[in-house]
Amino acid sequence: MKKITFNVSILCLMVMTCTVFAKHRVLLHGKAGLQIVEKDGSTSWQMPFGGIHDIHVLKNGNVMVQKNMGEVVEIDRDSKEIVWSYNSRTENGNEGKRLEVHAFQPLKNGNVMIAESGVGRIIEVNRKGQVVKETKLVVDHPHPHRDTRLARQLDNGNYLVCHEGDGKIREYHAKSGKVIWEYEVPLFRDRAPGHGPEAYGNQAFSALRLKNGNTLIGCGNGHAVLEVTPEKKVVWKIEQKDLKGIVLAWVTTLEVLPNGNYVIGNCHAGPGQPLLVEIEPKSKKVVWTFDRFDDFGNNVSNSLLLDTAGKSNR
Repeated sequence: MKKITFNVSILCLMVMTCTVFAKHRVLLHGKAGLQIVEKDGSTSWQMPFGGIHDIHVLKNGNVMVQKNMGEVVEIDRDSKEIVWSYNSRTENGNEGKRLEVHAFQPLKNGNVMIAESGVGRIIEVNRKGQVVKETKLVVDHPHPHRDTRLARQLDNGNYLVCHEGDGKIREYHAKSGKVIWEYEVPLFRDRAPGHGPEAYGNQAFSALRLKNGNTLIGCGNGHAVLEVTPEKKVVWKIEQKDLKGIVLAWVTTLEVLPNGNYVIGNCHAGPGQPLLVEIEPKSKKVVWTFDRFDDFGNNVSNSLLLDTAGKSNR
């Protein structure tokens, strides 16, 4: 009887361990280009590519990313050929203007939303490259590299935009284009220049609207993740050294998984620190990390979990 009890206990522990520390298939960008890393750590797909800040996978399996921070391209995963592109620097009135694209989103109707920093607007283009909608952005401190980071169209059609240079999150009404909600990211301590763990500011990189109506914010060089109510009250947060053994540097992408866990992008953190961290938000327990600094380097600013693609909030 004792032997059976012991075996069952060990089995339960093994099951719990496998469940809690489940691994993921990850699509991400690093010094070796775009890669898909399987759960066993092997690379199943790879192609050279420049630095990116946003990445999506379409229903047909193709990958959509930025090229040279100005062009949105769709890549056929099998052939690795670009099968569609839109260059914000040369089309629809932008010729000769300084601009960068840090965020885009393939929409359900087949169009693509693109945030254009420098010219201060969000556009929706169809697959013919025609602008079917334009929304002007409010920018306090205009700069083509810092006007925006990630931006997303919400279920209600509104745009939720991270304004890095302003340190603010703004929600724009779908029809009027007016700012209907704004949140200034707190500055928890004195500013410090740079990109690593020693840097400090309140530059917002990512924001997601949660099911409860609150907003989850990746604070960039604020080294934090915040959950904020519509009334702008912080009801949950993780700061730089709150997770045991982990130091958050430039907090970039956020993903809310179907099981409710959060995956946090930890860019510019340096060797010995994970590039991705999955936590259970209520307990703030770390349940998975992705630490491949030697392979991907210090500039992994965006990622996507393929095993939950289409089901996560990102």
